[in-house]
Amino acid sequence: MSLRAAVLGHPISHSKSPALHMAAYAKLGIDISYTAIDVTEADLPALMHDVRGQSGWRGLSVTMPLKTAMVPEVDEVRGVARILGVVNTVAFEDNGTMVRRIGYNTDVAGIVNAVRNAGVAASPAAVVLGGGGTAASAVAALKDLGTDRVQVFVRDTARATEARAAAAGVGLAIDVRPLTEAASAMAGADVVISTLPPHAADGLADELADELAKGPASVGTGTGVLLDVAYDPWPSRIADAWQSGGGSVVPGLEMLLYQAVEQVRLFSRRGDEVNAAVIDVMCDSVGLPRREY
Repeated sequence: MSLRAAVLGHPISHSKSPALHMAAYAKLGIDISYTAIDVTEADLPALMHDVRGQSGWRGLSVTMPLKTAMVPEVDEVRGVARILGVVNTVAFEDNGTMVRRIGYNTDVAGIVNAVRNAGVAASPAAVVLGGGGTAASAVAALKDLGTDRVQVFVRDTARATEARAAAAGVGLAIDVRPLTEAASAMAGADVVISTLPPHAADGLADELADELAKGPASVGTGTGVLLDVAYDPWPSRIADAWQSGGGSVVPGLEMLLYQAVEQVRLFSRRGDEVNAAVIDVMCDSVGLPRREY
């Protein structure tokens, strides 16, 4: 029986997930095909119904705009995904008599590892841009990093439901404010996580550069870390502004790598065999410099 996995999203042609996963499975010596499937939120239930009747599935990676829509499409939600109501990973478990679709969230681990490896301060003052499903994962990750309060900046403060629910779920204080007020808060933060789509934060770049030029701020001390989850095109304008101000920049591709590592462990069912050597080839597949994992 041929084994398969895929990444679901809309749009999806830009995804680096196939390169990451195929490199990992080749290194592990497992014959799992991995494709990208363009699917809208409206079409997701039909696709998942079809998948249920097909054999050989090991897993699905889930990206925008499907991370909350996937929750009712699985048989069980585990771990932090249950708290957040955000699923970016579906693993297929076969107990010999039936196959069950299990929802997980590996974005939180991806963010924690990417930001921690960049040297973020302990108990960091934190800012999140955006209020959707990835922002919810960012809020949970910041809790794991020791943050006790997060400022979330969104275009419409009435539409930050997922970020608010995540903060309540993990016990983190949250302030939701308009995106137009973000630049000054970013300049004073120890860690900023932008979950906005490509170019959506471009309008902040010049304002952020002006704020950083005022100094001193966390960025000016060299301790500030910016993770921009949008990795194409790269570098983004806010990443350029942040780095010019003296801060550390983490590309979204690095977060994608670390969350994919956890997915590979689930889909391959090899656990600890997904080691440094496997991560090395995953880095090489997308041209990502190797960091300590």
